[in-house]
Amino acid sequence: MSSSSTRRRAIGEFVLHAPQMLRALVRADEAWLVALSAVVGIIAGICVTAISLVTQFMHRLLFQLGPHQRLSGQVEVPPLNTVLALTIGGLLVGLAGLAIARWWPRRAVDPIEANALYGGRMSLNDSLLVVGQTMLSNGVGASVGLEAAYTQIGAALASRFGRMFRLRRNDLRLLVGCGTAGAIAAAFNAPLCGAFYAFELVIGTYAVANLAPVGMAAISAVTVVRLLIPDEYGFELRVPTAIEPVSYLPILALGIICAFAGIAIMRGVTLTETLFRRSGVPTWARPAIGGLVVGLLALVSPQVLSSGHAALQVGLDAPYGLGQIATLIVLKSVASAVSLGSGFRGGLFFASLFLGALVGKLFAAALGAFAFMAAVPTVVCALVGMSALAVAIVGGPLTMTFLALESTGSFPLTVAVIAASVVSALTVRRAFGYSFATWRFHLRGEAIRSAVDIGWMRSLTVGRMMRREVRTARVDTSLAAFRRDVPLGSTARVVAVDAANKYAGIVLVAEVHALASRQGTLADLLHYQRDVLTPQMSIKDAVALFEAAEADALAVVESAETRRVVGVLTEQYALRRYSEELERRRRELSGE
Repeated sequence: MSSSSTRRRAIGEFVLHAPQMLRALVRADEAWLVALSAVVGIIAGICVTAISLVTQFMHRLLFQLGPHQRLSGQVEVPPLNTVLALTIGGLLVGLAGLAIARWWPRRAVDPIEANALYGGRMSLNDSLLVVGQTMLSNGVGASVGLEAAYTQIGAALASRFGRMFRLRRNDLRLLVGCGTAGAIAAAFNAPLCGAFYAFELVIGTYAVANLAPVGMAAISAVTVVRLLIPDEYGFELRVPTAIEPVSYLPILALGIICAFAGIAIMRGVTLTETLFRRSGVPTWARPAIGGLVVGLLALVSPQVLSSGHAALQVGLDAPYGLGQIATLIVLKSVASAVSLGSGFRGGLFFASLFLGALVGKLFAAALGAFAFMAAVPTVVCALVGMSALAVAIVGGPLTMTFLALESTGSFPLTVAVIAASVVSALTVRRAFGYSFATWRFHLRGEAIRSAVDIGWMRSLTVGRMMRREVRTARVDTSLAAFRRDVPLGSTARVVAVDAANKYAGIVLVAEVHALASRQGTLADLLHYQRDVLTPQMSIKDAVALFEAAEADALAVVESAETRRVVGVLTEQYALRRYSEELERRRRELSGE
């Protein structure tokens, strides 16, 4: 055989086995996982840039904007264009939703839900539909942010890459976090903000072992955006070089005010959804009505349109009076609630920043009206309010703290921001208990408070833990016969069944042998007649039932209807398996 043919054969074998080799390297070596995270960050940056440019092009086309103008930063917009764009655009959103519900009825899973319940597994096709709906909603001017599209596509692509490389469950969850870190970092030109968004909201915890991949994804995404659209999202802010200690009391009070404002906004979205649902208007027509309302509000102030990124810069700089600020807060809050409640797709991240800045400015103006109180600079209150309200709605105190730091470069301001953010987070947790994302899960019946992995609880079912060898006895068996057939010490309990072989209760062997009388049947000594487990129950539900029934063991029946006994589960074994899984997850999260 010639050397050239040998060389070709070697190259062919290398190409054939390269995917398997690469998968093995990524699974075995942390450095290769970091490299994969960098690729995910680069792709997330490109996707964020593309989504931003497309929606900006739609704004220019529909609202007659100049090359460097932003929709929410306009002083006025063409009235007819605005109303028509939002109304017809809303109709298109509704019809698209109707078509998707008919031809693609699956519900898309977002990054937080994917990491909490499904080990990071997301559908790219479902996510592309969400991205398209969000771009259409924002492109026609609805008061929604693009962060839902950014994080959805970044996380979905990361999930697809992770499954291509057959990553372990915990590594796949981490890579999904890298995708969202890159998306948020690119959106705000803030790598630390993006990284801690992933840690706090998508991964659910911080571990030193996760810092390298998440940080690499965020830095890669920001690098891409800075190369493609330099200085696109920069803020020019002048903040004080120091903040007086006496100012911290009103700053903490502002954090509490922002917390309750955030709760009101989240409740407002839910209330709007309820009103639309009860109105009897078809689902596909609701966005058109919502678009008409937002269009009319935009005639009063164009700053209610779109995500409000440009309006944030204007709002920080403009010398608004008390009446103007209060009016704008109401208009933007109503526009956001109507947009989301009527069926437009998007998020509240950008809106919460803009509204928070307005609440901060309103607070500073009100504070200045009292001569006996020390005035806090307006820009400080605006930035503190921006972060505190975003924490209340989105969550993530450190995320918003690093956003403020990267936007201003001021460490004194960062200290004030983190103080108000922590107070805001604590207040929301005590008074409400949810961020906007987890509140939406709660309304759907999902018990998700964060992205911490609880999906394993659903896979750890009673059917997997139960003991299938069950000793049974007829419920009409006499006590004397039972004592003869089941001697003391042979087993702790026996499951009693009726004549139809259905579950009747549990008989404790020691209790039967302790009776002085030999008269009667097992029917007189039954326990837990109504308390049974089913194979589909999760470990969480099983433990809760053990506590409610105060039982050491319960029978497992095929279903509540048939009540055919298929096994027995003891509380001791269930708690042991629960503790083992918790410890294993803790080790995975901490990188041990």
